[in-house]
Amino acid sequence: MQIVGTIADARRAVAAMPRPLALVPTMGALHAGHLALVARAQATCASVVATIFVNPLQFGPDEDFGRYPRAFPADVRALEAAGVALVFAPSVDAMYPNGFDTTVDPGAVGMRFEGALRPGHFRGVATVCTKLFAIFGADVAFFGAKDGQQVAVLRQVVRDLGLPVAIEVVPTQRDVDGLALSSRNAYLSDAERAAAPGLYRALRAMTAAVERGETDRQRIVAAGRTAIRTPLREAYLDVVDPETFVACDAAPRADGVRELLAIGSVWLGSTRLIDNVPFAVAPLRAIAGAAR
Repeated sequence: MQIVGTIADARRAVAAMPRPLALVPTMGALHAGHLALVARAQATCASVVATIFVNPLQFGPDEDFGRYPRAFPADVRALEAAGVALVFAPSVDAMYPNGFDTTVDPGAVGMRFEGALRPGHFRGVATVCTKLFAIFGADVAFFGAKDGQQVAVLRQVVRDLGLPVAIEVVPTQRDVDGLALSSRNAYLSDAERAAAPGLYRALRAMTAAVERGETDRQRIVAAGRTAIRTPLREAYLDVVDPETFVACDAAPRADGVRELLAIGSVWLGSTRLIDNVPFAVAPLRAIAGAAR
C-alpha cells in the first residue's frame, strides 16, 4: 500500500491502477463503518483509494476541528489490512495552497437541518469532495448512509456539475444497541454513551408510526419525541425526501413506492449526534387494494 501526501503523487499513483477505481473519502479515526465502505469498494472495483484528511473548510469557527479524533498510524494499519491500494493523506496546505479561493455551493439542499445548524459546512464538504473527484478521476465514490444529507448534497453536486463519478451509499453500521458508529462517539462519557441509542429508538418509533398507517408529519415526529429523554436534547427530528431534504408528510402517491427518511439529531453534553432511518411508503393503489 502506498501513502502519498501531494496531489501530483496521488495522480501519478492512480494513473497505472486497474479500473474501475473506487474512492473512499474519510477524515480518519476509522471505525467499522469506514471499513464497511472499503469492503463494498473492494467487492465492486478493481482498485481502492482511501483518503485521510480532516477538512477545515467543513468546520465552523467554534467547532471541533482542533480536537477531532486523529489516529493516523492505526488508520493506516486498518486500511492496509483491508486491501486499500493507496492512502492520500495531504496537509491542509497541499489541499488549500496560498491563494486558494474557490468553493462549491450545493444550494438549497445544503441549507436545511445540518446546513442550518452548521452554516458553511456543506460548502466545505462539496468543495473537498469535488477536489478529490478531480484529483483521482474515480469511477465510484463510497459514502455512509448515516450522513444522509451529505449524500444528498454530493449527489446534487455531481448531477449539477456533470461529474463522471457514481455515488454509492453503504448502509449505516451500528453497535449492538443500535447506536450508529461515528468517530465522534469517542467524545461521549459512559453515561452519555448509555443514553445515546435513544436517538435510534426515536427514529424507529417514527417509522413504526408510519407502519401503523400514520401519514401526518407532525404526529410522526411526536411519536419519535417520546424516546428523547434526559440527558438527550433534541436538535431536530423530521421526515424528509432523501434527495432534497425537504420536510414532508408520509402520504402515499399513486405513481409508485415513495422512499423517505426519518432523520434526527440530539445533543449529549457538548456532543451532537446525527442518524437517520430510511423507510418506504406503498403506492396509493396498493393501499387501496389492501383496504378492499
